Amino acid sequence: MEITYSSIGVIHSPYTTMAPFQAREDDNSGEFILELKEKYAAGLNGLEEFKYVIVLFHIDRARGYNGSNLAHPPGMNGGTTGLFASRSPNRPNTIGLDVARVLRIDGNRVYTSGLSALDGTPLLDVKPYIESDRKKSGEIPASRF
Repeated sequence: MEITYSSIGVIHSPYTTMAPFQAREDDNSGEFILELKEKYAAGLNGLEEFKYVIVLFHIDRARGYNGSNLAHPPGMNGGTTGLFASRSPNRPNTIGLDVARVLRIDGNRVYTSGLSALDGTPLLDVKPYIESDRKKSGEIPASRF
């Protein structure tokens, strides 16, 4: 089955060649902006009421999936783990996901806290982050990230 998505805008970030595998809320590397195409701007109405958003994007400059289902997270010092137990951008479907704080909204632009996307990354969707998205038990192995 073939699935096709279209960009709803573009992400602006200070990262031009390498972005972190995991976004950080306290990232002060520069501005992070979700710029939606004008035809989607009205879809931002009411988003200012939310503290955080889920940002979905196409990792357009990933090296690509090479068929290996193993990843080498930096925190594992050369060790391996299953691809789906990692945040590697080199996946069968190069879809990125970040949760970011909404700083302000100006027209078709959403200014956010740090993202793990390169400047010019295609934006696929923006969703409000709501209380039921938060899970209480989410232990993360310290060696992964």
